[in-house]
Amino acid sequence: MPSRRTKSTLATYLVVGPFALALAFPFYVMLITSFMRQRDLQDALNSPLWWNDAPTLRHYDFLLTETQYVRWLVNTSVVGLVVVLITLAVAVPAGYALARLSGRVGQTLGVGIFLTYLVPPTLLFLPLSRVIAELRLTDSLASLMLVYPSFTIPFATWLLMGFFKTIPGELEDAALVDGASRIGAIWRIILPVSLPGILTVVIFTFSLAFSEFVYALTFISSSSNKTISIGVP
Repeated sequence: MPSRRTKSTLATYLVVGPFALALAFPFYVMLITSFMRQRDLQDALNSPLWWNDAPTLRHYDFLLTETQYVRWLVNTSVVGLVVVLITLAVAVPAGYALARLSGRVGQTLGVGIFLTYLVPPTLLFLPLSRVIAELRLTDSLASLMLVYPSFTIPFATWLLMGFFKTIPGELEDAALVDGASRIGAIWRIILPVSLPGILTVVIFTFSLAFSEFVYALTFISSSSNKTISIGVP
């Protein structure tokens, strides 16, 4: 007879397996499609789930040799990494300060910061374009590095504030009693405990910088400075 642990493992796979297949299906279709010939893609009678004609590398050759896709990928990665560093440098101390600011003031400030994230980019790109023009950053990656933190920092601060609130203050008090400074307690106690929240902020910030369209379309005009979100279209 199967053991209880085996039954539990089997039940887990039966529940998780269908979800994993459903989530992997779009990636499978993208992979298969990338190797299809043009005629295979255009024929509606052909199956979209497998190759009807022999697979080809023509699309990859076109993407890597006849477009600036690699340059766009590098530009996007550089912008994303810089925005992540700026966001963490501001959001981590701001979130910690708001989490430790007791009472209604801290909660009100946290909600107010989060509400600024909800302002749509379609209302901001016109005034921000004037700011970018005055700073002479038009058609440069620096314009995106300057603008993107304006919507990544508010959400990251609000998110980290929630993580910091779950950390008992007694941990910091014990570190201070042992002779650590406030900065030392934050570096040695708070940051390691809140690492899942920080990683969440990193993923969120990088994905936003990777997919943002309106600001990139407004501030970047030359093909060599474009990011993937506007270079591919």
